[in-house]
Amino acid sequence: MNSNPANTTHPNGQAAAGEGVPAATPATSPTFSPLYQQIKGLITQSLESGEWKPGEIIPSEVELAARFKVSQGTVRKAIDELAADNLLVRRQGKGTFVATHNEDRAQFRFLRLLADDGAEHPHVSRLLECRRLRASADIARQLDLKPADPVVLIKRLLQFDGEVTVLDEIWLPGAVFRGLTFERLSEYKGPLYAMFETDFGTRMIRATEKIRAVAAEPAVADLLHVPAGFPLLSVERVSYTYGDRPVEVRRGWYVTTGYYYQNDLS
Repeated sequence: MNSNPANTTHPNGQAAAGEGVPAATPATSPTFSPLYQQIKGLITQSLESGEWKPGEIIPSEVELAARFKVSQGTVRKAIDELAADNLLVRRQGKGTFVATHNEDRAQFRFLRLLADDGAEHPHVSRLLECRRLRASADIARQLDLKPADPVVLIKRLLQFDGEVTVLDEIWLPGAVFRGLTFERLSEYKGPLYAMFETDFGTRMIRATEKIRAVAAEPAVADLLHVPAGFPLLSVERVSYTYGDRPVEVRRGWYVTTGYYYQNDLS
């Protein structure tokens, strides 16, 4: 990513002494966000373009400061925010790396089900279905698609400590996940989001969720081995990649006997 320095104007109208950011292209409106936020955006662009891939080390703060013609402190503040956003990971004595869903610590970032003792128990996934179909109006709206655009539907069960605990229905944009088949999913042994990241170049950055208590409908109850009408936790999620682009709609039904759903607020 090329970076030609330009004078930077802060919200108070003062130019930042000694620091600059790449000049705006003719189609780009001037920005008045804090300088470190602009650098954060430029680093994010490099992550999105694949300049630095998941798991790889990024250039040092000194190198990035020289590249963007800003102070090292400005770069550090931008990286601090990207680390807080789980896009980068600092490793003491090693450097800063692009976060990846292949890391153990990332697996429970989106799966927030914990045992009553507070421990993160490993789970086993059992694939039920993976097929392509046309998006319903509701799914198309949430994925920012046109009605009847192709989507991939995945259904799976998650077992914790040998007990069926979660039923997931997952919708993905068909154009993004070309080549995703039942056979391919069945052969993959790692976390689902890690596969999306490595095989399809789609990293889940953030998600919004709606959680409510529901009574198990007969079809859902049968798969979860509970009686019809059994109390379940329903979790509806939309996950986003870079640029706040929606790339997953997930509806999950959770048996919370012995488990609870934890969300950390900050």
